[in-house]
Amino acid sequence: MSEVHVGPVGRSLWSVCALAATLLFLLSLNAALPWAAWMQLSFDPQRMSMDEIIFAYALLPRAAVALLAGASLGLSGFLLQQILRNPIADPSTLGISAGAQLAIVTATLFFPAFLDGHRAIVALAGAALAAAIVFLLGWRQRFEPVTMVIAGMLVGIVAASLSAAFTLSQGEYLMSLVTWNGGSLAQADWSPARNLFVQLILFGAIALLFLRPLTAMSLGDGAATSLGVPLGLIRFVVILIAVALSAAVAAAVGLVGFIGLAAPALARATGVRRPLALFFASPLIGALLLWLCDGAIQALARETAETFPTGSVTALIGGPMMLWLLPRLRSGAMPSAASPSFAEARRGLGAALLPLLFVLSISALSLLVVALPNGWRLLSPSEVLELLPLRWPRLMGSAAAGGLLALAGAILQRLTGNPLASAEVLGVSGGAGIGLAASLTFFPAATALSLLGGATVGSLVVLLLVLLFSLPQRLAREHLLLAGIAIGSFSSALLAALMALGDQRAWQILAWLGGTASAVTPLSAIILSALLAFCLMLALLGARWLTLLPLGDAVSRSLGVPVRVSQLVLITTAAVATGAASILVGPLSFVGLVAPHLAMRAGFLTTRHHLFASALIGGGLMMLADFGARSATAPYELPLGLFAALIGGPYLIWHLSRKT
Repeated sequence: MSEVHVGPVGRSLWSVCALAATLLFLLSLNAALPWAAWMQLSFDPQRMSMDEIIFAYALLPRAAVALLAGASLGLSGFLLQQILRNPIADPSTLGISAGAQLAIVTATLFFPAFLDGHRAIVALAGAALAAAIVFLLGWRQRFEPVTMVIAGMLVGIVAASLSAAFTLSQGEYLMSLVTWNGGSLAQADWSPARNLFVQLILFGAIALLFLRPLTAMSLGDGAATSLGVPLGLIRFVVILIAVALSAAVAAAVGLVGFIGLAAPALARATGVRRPLALFFASPLIGALLLWLCDGAIQALARETAETFPTGSVTALIGGPMMLWLLPRLRSGAMPSAASPSFAEARRGLGAALLPLLFVLSISALSLLVVALPNGWRLLSPSEVLELLPLRWPRLMGSAAAGGLLALAGAILQRLTGNPLASAEVLGVSGGAGIGLAASLTFFPAATALSLLGGATVGSLVVLLLVLLFSLPQRLAREHLLLAGIAIGSFSSALLAALMALGDQRAWQILAWLGGTASAVTPLSAIILSALLAFCLMLALLGARWLTLLPLGDAVSRSLGVPVRVSQLVLITTAAVATGAASILVGPLSFVGLVAPHLAMRAGFLTTRHHLFASALIGGGLMMLADFGARSATAPYELPLGLFAALIGGPYLIWHLSRKT
């Protein structure tokens, strides 16, 4: 097991935290019911006042749930980290919590009768399915830490995009699901606390029986096998226990992120090293951490009248915690950036016209075919002309947004030498969301130009942070994705906290998350197209830089490349492209990841050909997504960006499975 070598944190710190959590809890109780009245409580609802009912059946069980949920997540994180010898493994980073979220959202919307009384089973099924996918993706690399976390976080992104698509498609459940997705600890009785207590005691006792073989496995598979440890059985049982603990929390309170990551790490930071001590310290610290966060949120709510789901606030811990732990993570080989072995560089006009033919075909499909409630229909020429003023702006806007994202993805993949780099995966799109939210906050009557500026600045800041934390002297190159995912998770947590407010800004952010082309005007379509042409021109002018920079700073300088200037120009170009496209599409589409891969696999290997083909293919993919978004459930329209994610997500999983 990797150790976190930091200076020992005084145990008195945890005493202070426990005292602060207790004080916040007592203050919240006193705010609901004066201390003098506590001893007269009858716990009989028929004889209690409303304040007494809130005290006995809302605040007390809420504290119990916070402690039990934090302990469950802390224990789950410890088990996953121990079995995988991976210090950044937890239900959040491995996609397990997102799988439980997707299962509960799906059951809420489509099978509500079954969900009633079977919530824990539904959450366990979703969490187990997500865990199975992640572990199947990682087993070829012997559960190598970087591969496992990348697989988990990407599976989590796909599951989250599906959850968001389902949530946005059902308006009557919208606000309740948004609140649940944020991890609300609000309680109305003691039943969730009782269920969590029983499951924690049961699964904790079973896990304790496997602690000795777990300790042996920390020495390595070879040593554990020589000691007679059945590796497959132990892994299966321990992972099942960890999944069950996280699913129980998701079923009870929704998503509470990164407590399982933070609790064992903080336990080691205080000097705890022995597995038995970590087994008990991790749930204790997890319980204290979640209780402290919830107490702070309740205190803030009393002062400001703003209520945030606790889970969205604990998720703010995850990004900084991952960045702190990344330098201490052992890593293996990442998939290389080499092109597919069967691809050959295409030459000739015919091959160069293939992406253009793809775009033209999708354009014709979007203009000539219409989906009606009673089936599909081919429009006549007169009908096409009649509908053209309504369709060409959204068609041009979608194509331009897809081209911008694909161009940004191609730039990032070539600049970093990483085939899995894209604006969506590196969290740059999340940064665009933070910039957009900042524009909405500081400029209530924000114009399209101010939104574009805010999204671009947010994209640029996040991209610079990602590259800063992945510099060769700070982190190994393969940690680039993890740094991006960490910062992206932090951005997503901020957006979730803002959405939980429920004001007009929350609805605008929620609409942005899904993305839509229905509001595209002729002017905005032309502006996006002009930005695509400008960014493509800059990228093509910097094609030599993109060819030489992946060879290293020394080689680039020796060949006359102004390294810092070229990097800044290319990074800014990718940020502008991402910020502009994200306003229309939202943060999750995967077009920026998929289109450069398709261009590469089609044989466009030289830098200029690759950039141009990626932009064309990206435009075609986004037009195809727009056609599907407005046709799949006609006459109702699905979110554009999330529908595009349904196209790109499976490709992403397939690509990762081939590389592992």
